[in-house]
Amino acid sequence: MSILINQSTRVITQGITGKTGQFHTRMCRDYANGRHCFVAGVNPKKAGEDFEGIPIYGSVKDAKEQTGATVSVIYVPPPFAAAAIDEAVDAGLDLVVCITEGIPVRDMIRTRSRMQGKSTILLGPNCPGLITPDEIKIGIMPGHIHKKGRIGVVSRSGTLTYEAAGQLAEFGLGQSTVVGIGGDPVGGLKHIDVLKMFNDDPDTDAVIMVGEIGGDAEETCARWIKLHMSKPVVGFIAGVTAPPGKRMGHAGAIISGGKGTAQEKLSVMEECGIRVTRNPAEMGKLLKSVL
Repeated sequence: MSILINQSTRVITQGITGKTGQFHTRMCRDYANGRHCFVAGVNPKKAGEDFEGIPIYGSVKDAKEQTGATVSVIYVPPPFAAAAIDEAVDAGLDLVVCITEGIPVRDMIRTRSRMQGKSTILLGPNCPGLITPDEIKIGIMPGHIHKKGRIGVVSRSGTLTYEAAGQLAEFGLGQSTVVGIGGDPVGGLKHIDVLKMFNDDPDTDAVIMVGEIGGDAEETCARWIKLHMSKPVVGFIAGVTAPPGKRMGHAGAIISGGKGTAQEKLSVMEECGIRVTRNPAEMGKLLKSVL
C-alpha cells in the first residue's frame, strides 16, 4: 500500500511543452508504471498536439474528462503557476503537485484562500514531488535511489529527501512513499498532514521526518506525534541558526525571536519522544536502530 499515489494513479502535466515539463514528464513516464500513469498534458495553445504520444489538451477540465486523470503536476513558470493550481482545483482533481519554485507569496495567499472548502490536496509549491517506489513517481526525484519497502519519508528539504531515501536503501530498508512537501511559507501539505496518512497506512512501519529552520510546523507535528502516532519517528532538522529575522534556505525559513531554530525544533521533537539526530548522515542508521 502507499499514500497519495500508486500504480493506478493517472496524471496530467501542466506545462508539458516547456523544457522542464518535457524532461521530467519523460523521466516519470519511463519510471515503473509511468507509461500507464502519465496520460495527458495541458497547453491552451497546443490542444490536439502530443508530446511523445501523450495527448495535449486545452484545459485541465478537458484532460480530466477525456482521460479520467485525478492528479496533476505543475511545471508552469512562477508568474502563472498559481493560476495553474487554481485551474486544477476548479477541475476537481484529487491531488495537485506544484514543482514550480519562486511563486509570489501574494499569489499563493490568494490561491490558498480560493481552495478553502475544496477537496483537492495541494503538495508544494517549490517541492520535489513524491514517489511510491516501483510504482510511480511524480516530480523531479531521482527514481533509481528509491527502493520499495515499509518506511515513510516526509521532508521539507529536497536534497535531504533524496539523502534519506538513499541511506535507507543502504541499510536494506525500502520506502512505502516518499513525500517532499517543499519549504515555501504558503503551501499545501504540512508534516502533520503526511504523518497522519502514514499513521493510518498499514504498510508503513516507521517514518523519517526531515524539517528545516523557520516556522513552527515541525513543533506542531511533534506534539501531535506524542499524542497520536503509533509508529516510531526519526527526525532531523536541516539548516543552521540564522540571526533573528533573517531568511535562510527556503522561503519559509524565517527565524524570529529565537523561535524556529534548529536546536529549538530538535528539543521539542526529543521531548515528544521522537528519536533525533544532529548528523544528516545518520538518518538511515538511526531509523534502522529503532525498528
